[in-house]
Amino acid sequence: MRLTGKTALVTGGSRGIGRAIVHRLAREGATVVFTYRENRAAADDLVSQLAGTIAVRADQEDLTNISAMFQPVRDGLDILVNNAAVNPRALIADITEDEFDRVLTVNTKFPVLAMREAAPVLRDKGRIINISTLNTVVPAPGHSLYCASKAALEQFTAVAAREFGARGITVNTISPGATDTDLLRAANPPEALAQTAAVTALQRLGRPDDIAAVVAFLAGSDAQWITGQNIRATGGLLV
Repeated sequence: MRLTGKTALVTGGSRGIGRAIVHRLAREGATVVFTYRENRAAADDLVSQLAGTIAVRADQEDLTNISAMFQPVRDGLDILVNNAAVNPRALIADITEDEFDRVLTVNTKFPVLAMREAAPVLRDKGRIINISTLNTVVPAPGHSLYCASKAALEQFTAVAAREFGARGITVNTISPGATDTDLLRAANPPEALAQTAAVTALQRLGRPDDIAAVVAFLAGSDAQWITGQNIRATGGLLV
């Protein structure tokens, strides 16, 4: 219960990695507010499992949702986790202006403005944790918008570490590798996932709980001397 008395805000918390993060932070004692976009049933199910947890609907394509997302934490925030993102597949030759704007808004602009919104309510010695991807250093065809938007977020994270540091607030990035979620399985055939596991040092795909454990570590007091870093939580997919 290392986070007892702390308040956390997690974006995209109703499924996948975000859901595991909400579970882990709550188990560590934090009061957790999380956002969801469409799946109200999954959000309500999570709230029913974790007493004191609050779900807020927020579509990151709409920047006006930032204020509503922060409403439950206006009295003080200790941990902000920017997790929600989109990853549409499109070759550069096929990218539309609308899709460019959508991905950069959801994956970069919204998280950056969330950090701005957090500044006045984030308590000293707080934590900001941004979820990126291994694909910023292992780019894949068809994922240019995702790679670029997350790479930009990594740079904002590094600068934010400098800007928030005087208050003892740490700002870090976590870059997961192939993590076993419904979205990963929907986008990849079983043979591709088996091949990825085979070339990973720990010989398996990541699990959402693996990433949530790194978030919990960075959110706790043991990580007070770690800031401005990008932790690649990949199980050795890249070494």
